[in-house]
Amino acid sequence: MDFAPPLCKNSHMVQQFDWNALQSFLAVARCGRLTVAAQQLGIDHSTLSRRIAALEKTLQVQLFDRQPSGYVLTSHGEALLESAQTMESTALGILGSVAGASLRIAGTVRIGAPDGFGTCFLASRLGKLGQMHPDLNIQLVTLPRIFSLSKREADIAIGLAPPAEGRLHTRKLTDYELGLYGARDYCAHHAPISSITDLKRHRFIGYIEDMIYAPELDYLPLVSRDIHPFFTSSNLLVQFRATLQGYGLCILPCFMANADHRLERVLSQQISLRRSFYMITHSDIRNLARIRIALDFIAREVSAAKGVFTNA
Repeated sequence: MDFAPPLCKNSHMVQQFDWNALQSFLAVARCGRLTVAAQQLGIDHSTLSRRIAALEKTLQVQLFDRQPSGYVLTSHGEALLESAQTMESTALGILGSVAGASLRIAGTVRIGAPDGFGTCFLASRLGKLGQMHPDLNIQLVTLPRIFSLSKREADIAIGLAPPAEGRLHTRKLTDYELGLYGARDYCAHHAPISSITDLKRHRFIGYIEDMIYAPELDYLPLVSRDIHPFFTSSNLLVQFRATLQGYGLCILPCFMANADHRLERVLSQQISLRRSFYMITHSDIRNLARIRIALDFIAREVSAAKGVFTNA
C-alpha cells in the first residue's frame, strides 16, 4: 500500500502535520506497549497516547489496533512505518555528517550483548567509557537473544555471527574458546574422566534445546551424541551458577570459567570449541559521534584482553 496519498491530500494537512510525532509513532511501533515507549521517550503514557491519537486524526487513518497484549500496527501503520524509518535514517545521516569532532559526546548508546559477554566482560569496562564522556548515557542490555537493529532495539549489538541481510555494518571483535568445565568439588567426588567415553557416566548442564537462539550455541552434539543434559537453561549465567553448585559438567566460554578458581577444565586437549563475537550497528547511525566512540571503545577493550578469549 502506498502511503503517499493520505499525506498529500491537501496543503493544509501538510502544514498541520507535526513531524516530531513520528518519533512517538516509531517508539510505540517498536516497543508494542505504550508505557514502555513512554519511558523511552521520557514522557508519561497519557501524553504519548494523545500524540498518537492526534497523529491518527491528522492522517485520518488508524495506525494501531489496541489489543490486551499491546499496540499492533494496522495496514496503514505498516505503511507509515516504512516512510517514518526512511525519514529517521535521513535525519540521522544528516546529523552524523554535520556533527563536528569538537562537539561534546552526549546522548544515549544502547548496547545489546549476549548474557555472558555482556555481564562478565563488558559490564566491568563500560564505566570507563562513562568517565571519559560524562554526558554519555550508556545502556547495556544483556539477554540471550538476537537484537533487531532495524527496530532500534539496540544501537550496537554483539552477535555470534555476521547478519545475513539488512543495512548493517559488521566488525569482527574476536574469536573465543570454550571448554568443558566442572566444579572442583564435583570432579573430586565423581568418576574420573580420561576420555570422551567417560562422559556418559556424568550429568550435564546445557541450553534448552528449543530455545537455542543461535546455532553457534548448540555445543553438546559436537562433543558427543550420547550427552543429554538433565538441567537446562536459556541463560548462560544460570548454567554457570549451576556448574559452580556442582550440578554437573557444562560447556562454558573460557573467558568466564578460567577466571573462577572453583572450576576445573576437563579434557582440555580433546574438547576445545571456537566461536566468534561480532559487533554490529545499523549503517544509518554508525557515523554518529556517540556510536563511533562506543564502537571504538569496545573494540579496544576486547583487543587489549585478547589473551582472555583465546590462547592462540
